[in-house]
Formats: sequence, C-alpha cells, structure tokens
Amino acid sequence: MPENVSPITEQLAAYIAGAARQPLPPAVEEKTKHHVLDTIAAMVSGSKLLPGRRAIAYAKARGGVEEATVVGTKIRTTVELAALANGMMAHADETDDSHAGSVTHPGCAVIPAALALGERHKRNGAAFLRAVALGYDVGSRFSMALNARAFFDEGHSTHSFAPSFGAAAAAATLSKFDADQVRHTLSYAGQQASGVGAWIHDLEHVEKAFDFGGMPSRNGALAATFVRLGFTAVDDLFVGPRNFFQAYGTPGRQPNPEVLVRGLGETFEIMNTNIKRWTVGSPIQAPLDSLYELIREHQVKASNVENVTVTVGPHSALTVDDRKMPDINMQHMCAVMLLDGTATFEAAHDEPRMRDKKTRELRARVELIGDAEWEQQHPGRQGTVEILLKDGSKLSHHTTAVRGTSENPMTRQEVDDKCHALITPVLGAKKSRALCDTVWELESMKDVRDLTKLLRA
Repeated sequence: MPENVSPITEQLAAYIAGAARQPLPPAVEEKTKHHVLDTIAAMVSGSKLLPGRRAIAYAKARGGVEEATVVGTKIRTTVELAALANGMMAHADETDDSHAGSVTHPGCAVIPAALALGERHKRNGAAFLRAVALGYDVGSRFSMALNARAFFDEGHSTHSFAPSFGAAAAAATLSKFDADQVRHTLSYAGQQASGVGAWIHDLEHVEKAFDFGGMPSRNGALAATFVRLGFTAVDDLFVGPRNFFQAYGTPGRQPNPEVLVRGLGETFEIMNTNIKRWTVGSPIQAPLDSLYELIREHQVKASNVENVTVTVGPHSALTVDDRKMPDINMQHMCAVMLLDGTATFEAAHDEPRMRDKKTRELRARVELIGDAEWEQQHPGRQGTVEILLKDGSKLSHHTTAVRGTSENPMTRQEVDDKCHALITPVLGAKKSRALCDTVWELESMKDVRDLTKLLRA
C-alpha cells in the first residue's frame, strides 16, 4: 500500500475488499432481500413509464457488448448501459426506497450496479446480497460525512453524490478487487460525483430518474470497469491536499471523513432504510397512512367530507404541493385515498383522473400546511390529517412512524404483496410469482444470471 494513504481510506478500502467473504447477520440478510425485491419491482413497473421507456430506447440505440440485462426487455448490453437504464427505471416512479439520514434513495443506484456486475461476473446470490448491503453502508456514510441535510440545503443533490460511491463499492466487491483496486474505484466514483438540486423542477421525472438512479449507478459500474481494465488512479481521494471533502466542504459545514468507517460491520444502514407502502412521493406517505386509518376506523366516505387539512414539514409541503404529476401531488392523492379507500400504483399514474370533475372538486377541499415544527421531529416525515365532516364533526390522526420506515417496517408478506402487484402487469402473474420467490431464496442461488433471466420480457 502506498505511504500516502490515510488510516480512514485504508480501513474503508479493506472493508470493501473483504465484504464478499463476510456473511451478513440473518436480520440484515432478510432486510436486504426486502430491498432487492422492492427495487426490482420498481425497475419492472418503471420500464413502462416515460423515464424507463427513454432509458430503454437509449440502451437499444447504443448497443454494446452483451454483458448485462436491461430489465423488462430482451436487451443485453454493457454493464454501464444496463446500470444506467435499470437505475432510471428504478426511480421512474416514486416507488423505490429511501434513507432519511443520508437524504438519498440508495436502492435505485446500488442494486442496478450490483445486478449488472453480478451478471457479468457470474456471482452467486450470497455475494450479490453482501454487495447490496455494502453499497447501502458506503453510500449512506459518504452523504452523512458531508453533513447530508446541510449539503442538500446548499443546493447539492445528495441523491446523486453519495449513491455513486455506494454503487462503486458494490461493483468493486463483485469484481473481487483488492484494497488498492477498491481505492482506485472510489477515486473514479469521486471524480464523477455531481448533481444539483434543480431536479425538483423536472416536470416529467426523466432527468430526476437519471439523477437519482441512472447516473450514480452508471458511475459505479464505470469506475469498476476502468479499474478492472487496468486504469490506475489517485491513491487517496479523501484525505490530504485538494481532497474530495475539501472540495465539497464550506467554512460553515465541515465534512467529517471519520463517518466513512464509523460502525462498519456493526451498524448496517440497510436496516435504517425505508420501503414505501404507497407508490407515491415520500412526503405523502404519512398523510395517506393517516387517511387510511381514519377511513378504516370511522368508515369515512368522500361524500361526507367537507374539507381536509394536511400538516407536514415545510420542505415536504413544498415538494408535493399541487404538482403536475399525480404521484407527487399531495392534494390529489389524498382525494384519491378518500374516493377509493386506498392508493394503488394505477391510481398514482392515472393522469386523466387529475382532470376528473369529482376528483378535482374533492382535491380543492384539501388544504396543505407546511409547519416548521414537523421538520425537527424524529422520526422524520411525520404528518397529521384533520377531516371536517359535513355534519360538523371532526376526525384527526397523526402518523409518527410511517409504515415501511425503519421505525415501523413492513413485513415480508407486505413487501411481497406490493412487489407482486407492481410486477404482474408487466411480466405476468406466473413470472411475477417466480421472481418474488427467487428473491426470497437468493442466498442459495448459484448464479445471479438465474435472477436476471426472470427480468427479461
């Protein structure tokens, strides 16, 4: 090892290089399978949405060496193109997972890269699961080392920066790199890391899908491909003169590189990652949970509702306030929940329904309030729903821990039900059932290609 490598980078690289040989604790392995299936379902359903269709068209036009599968198609292309396309599909919707502490969506970046590298290198299911859990650990820590929320508030896209390192770590361990090669892979990931928060203005979710999933997943796959082909790099990008954290720090926000190795092997960040119960934007999850409980407990009918007041944090409110797309429009999705008694994937993507008279009239009676008090609450993404009924009575429900979060996790059956419903319309009920069952037994799979075969149309 070169003399100029810091202890932090040395420890991180050694951990990544050895991850493939370290079994996951049973609870971590189980949770990793939840996120693998959840992200695969997001890819499959996303293949039919606009960002997914654009990504597939791009991969098809570019061709390339047949190394990895583009989900929902018969296309096999380079690992970089497959990772990009599948990453965009995984965030084509608001279906994928999220990690609150790092302000990232790790699954849509880490898992497409791991799938591509696992397929190319013919790795077994246990190695794949370890690579995925590792990617969540590394990517999340990079964001937290940058002081994630402050970094995000400055205009950077945490969703693009940190997941590049998570994808690179997963790709590196599946490539069986030693510590030197890992450091070089992380250096190439760091040089590619980028992103600004302007994605919030994307009206069709195409660039956002690239920013959150396609770009970081591709960055990680490309970094590993470079190193596999003999590219050398900076020995330590993270400590010393002109380093990564110096470049992305400010006098008022000093990054802390020690976070990169804090708790490695003890605290698995996939355990702190949230799965969405409802296939809509994260800020809408708590209000839908509250509405669902009120409807169930009090048999609330839309026809009896005078108005609804939804209170969430101000940033959450800004993100989902009367947006153009139904799945990130708080008022619309609350109206849908009241009318249907639930919120399905189909309803979340039914754009014509946004012009439906009955839905619009109810939506106009949903008031959204951003309260700064909620921004400081733990766990985050809390929300309150108050319903005034036409008879003058009032109902209220506060959701503290959203279903699917680490504080209130979904069961295996709940994850299976969600994913089977997302996959079936694209691949059919029989193949969907086989795919779900295969993921639940991934630790015994001898070759990841047996999984990717099920992902082809």
